[in-house]
Amino acid sequence: MRRRRGATAGAALMLAGAVMLLAVLASHVAGPDGTFAASSIEDRVHAIAGELMCPVCGGQTVAESSSQLAVQMRDEIRKRLLAGASREDIIAYFVGQFGEGVLAAPPARGGGLVLWLAPPLALLAGLLVVIRFVRRHLAAPRAA
Repeated sequence: MRRRRGATAGAALMLAGAVMLLAVLASHVAGPDGTFAASSIEDRVHAIAGELMCPVCGGQTVAESSSQLAVQMRDEIRKRLLAGASREDIIAYFVGQFGEGVLAAPPARGGGLVLWLAPPLALLAGLLVVIRFVRRHLAAPRAA
């Protein structure tokens, strides 16, 4: 029995060491902002295009759409990346061209703040309703 516990502890230590090693390696691979660098320019184009909604296609991102405008937007993203522009600069360019409606994720301010806060508030309200219902349901048999 002791031998088994020692083997389990040794395996746990080895696993913890492997996780720590992977964390250190990942921190060196990550960029200065903590995100992992894309492996190619096309991966970066696709990632940025996925953050932008196609202005002419309902409900599709620029990465998903095959419309002529989406192709032009992907070409513009590629051109700006090759020129050295950052992700933030490219997104700001398209927001300047099309407005904040081009963003796939609404900004967490102004009207977009309502969209960010509504789901957690609805969850909290639902939880309160359930708690109240359970309390009433459990209190009813006691009164009888």
